[in-house]
Amino acid sequence: MASTSDFKNGLVLNIDNQLWSIIEFQHVKPGKGPAFVRTKLKNVLSGKVVDKTFNAGVKVDTATVDRRDMTYLYHDGSDYVFMDGDTYDQISISEATVGDGARFLLENMQVQVATHEGAPLYVELPVTVELEVKHTDPGLQGDRSTGGTKPATLETGAEISVPLFINTGDKLKVDSRDGNYLGRVNS
Repeated sequence: MASTSDFKNGLVLNIDNQLWSIIEFQHVKPGKGPAFVRTKLKNVLSGKVVDKTFNAGVKVDTATVDRRDMTYLYHDGSDYVFMDGDTYDQISISEATVGDGARFLLENMQVQVATHEGAPLYVELPVTVELEVKHTDPGLQGDRSTGGTKPATLETGAEISVPLFINTGDKLKVDSRDGNYLGRVNS
């Protein structure tokens, strides 16, 4: 249990048997009436964001979410296998839990796995990942960096849009949250 005075960004609340993470909060003391806390909450599983207001001093159930650094090992059927670097325990996580970030998972990549009471909630990849282009059509003479884009297939099998000057074999920096091209990596 936590009071509204204990609120901080990242705290996970258990409201109606659903886990909600506090994105932002604000204590408000109006000139007239009681104080309250205005919060923006994100559902840990679905990602849905809602606004919720709590009266000041109200007690709210908190949930303990264990975030651990783990290493991605391999894809096994419909599950992804991760290993805890401290205990060497291996955990299988379903495709649905790993989510869209699976497109950018490389073997031996360090990720953060969040669990609640032993059940995996989500997998958080590094914000940027460096991946090699396995295939893209060659750029044409006269193509410029400010021109259009073309599709490129990365070593993980993900397809993203890249500038026309990118060639097969280039190493790219990609945003793992939305799949946007961020730049070339100098080797």
